[in-house]
Amino acid sequence: MCARYTMITPTEVLVEELEATLTVAALPPRYNIAPTDDAPIVVLSREGERRLGLARFGLIPHWAKSAREGVRMLNARVETVAEKPAFRDAFARRRCLVAADGFYEWETRGKEKLPHRFHLAGRPFAFAGLWATWRDPDGVRVVSFAILTCPAVGAVAPIHDRMPIVLPHEAYAPWLATEGGLDADGLRALLAAHLGDYLEDTRVSTRVNQVKNDDPSLVVPLPPEAC
Repeated sequence: MCARYTMITPTEVLVEELEATLTVAALPPRYNIAPTDDAPIVVLSREGERRLGLARFGLIPHWAKSAREGVRMLNARVETVAEKPAFRDAFARRRCLVAADGFYEWETRGKEKLPHRFHLAGRPFAFAGLWATWRDPDGVRVVSFAILTCPAVGAVAPIHDRMPIVLPHEAYAPWLATEGGLDADGLRALLAAHLGDYLEDTRVSTRVNQVKNDDPSLVVPLPPEAC
């Protein structure tokens, strides 16, 4: 599962990595993105332009009666995404890049929940994501997204059984392309070549456990004696 992550990379570096056009005024650093937060994603326009903007974390299907549905749809399992009613249409037609530079998972030691931050040597990356649009009762359009997950590998595996799919740079274009793009089997093969084995593990402060905390101290590695 992936429910909390970071996006602290400077905007100009992120734009270069994702080769996208920024559509919002600014992307302030976020050290503890949580469900229902607005966070940066990249979608492909009808003209083929990558557009980097904000969307709500937790996919709200177009048929949902309430935005609360999104809290249950933070992640889509790669094994079943093509069949699940909430995700299959987005998997076929509305794929996105979810901008990130780290994510948190928790190790259980007795009664303690100890957070680990997984990252790629401090550089930004993109999760494989799906997006949707929904209108609230007042007709306001809400764009939301979910993150695809797969069985955990590498440094994540001892901590959690699932992990978000971190795409290599060369997978960005085929993942976003929906016109004349890959079929479901091709997309699964693309997702299988993820960067999970390259992730590094850093123990960080338990202040991460509280969603209200969102500051630079959350990503500072703990000294060895504190681990």
